[in-house]
Amino acid sequence: MYAALGVAAGTFGSSMASSVKDHYANHLGAVYAWMIGDMDAAFSRSDAELAALSPRSSGARTAVDLGAGFGLHAIPLARRGFSVVAIDGCETLLQELAARAGALPIRAVNGDLLGFRAHIETPADVIVCMGDTLTHLPDHSSVAVLLREVAASLSRGGLFAATFRDYFSAPLQGDARFIPVHGDDRRIMTCFLEYGESTVTVHDLLHEREGTKWRLRTSSYRKLRLSPMWVAEQLSSLGLTVRSDVAPNGMIRISARNASP
Repeated sequence: MYAALGVAAGTFGSSMASSVKDHYANHLGAVYAWMIGDMDAAFSRSDAELAALSPRSSGARTAVDLGAGFGLHAIPLARRGFSVVAIDGCETLLQELAARAGALPIRAVNGDLLGFRAHIETPADVIVCMGDTLTHLPDHSSVAVLLREVAASLSRGGLFAATFRDYFSAPLQGDARFIPVHGDDRRIMTCFLEYGESTVTVHDLLHEREGTKWRLRTSSYRKLRLSPMWVAEQLSSLGLTVRSDVAPNGMIRISARNASP
């Protein structure tokens, strides 16, 4: 069938989902920036997203970007006057961040998000976890641990903000589970969602042109189905003042401030 379509079979993912780290290292990391499309527009959207959250940046301010990737939020935060610790588990993306950041005050760390407190010396004024990063954690208990660590790390008046996709409330059905991501004359990326009880398996299908043929590479990994209400309740139980809404990109947006004395 593939020969008839002019498609080389390429490297197919196994029936077992990859870990998040392996999926990004072997499949997604190298094309992640390409998937974003217009980079200037993407950074403008991220800056507007931060502006809507009203992070305070007077004086010497510190920020932590959990799941920083190539810097879509770390770089705008640094431009706003924050010294940023940018943490991610994909070295390829962190190298892209370093190349884009130049002399901006950003320290890139390849590490586990749950261990972020080992990389900060003082309470943080802003902690962000954007772009569906929360759902990449292995289980709900890990999310609860991360949120506790975040609450314990915020300065007085400090802000935590997260955006994530709602795979919980209304699972996609049938053909709607096939989602076009990005494409051009060299690559086409599509994903397919397979729902489980507490997770959704994301199958990423990447067609790449090689001469006159297209080669298909696939890989899959699991994301958590997080209830927005559950995340908000976790943060409220930690003494934070929580606000939840839907961001312009359709993701759930939750912000929380530390109002403790």
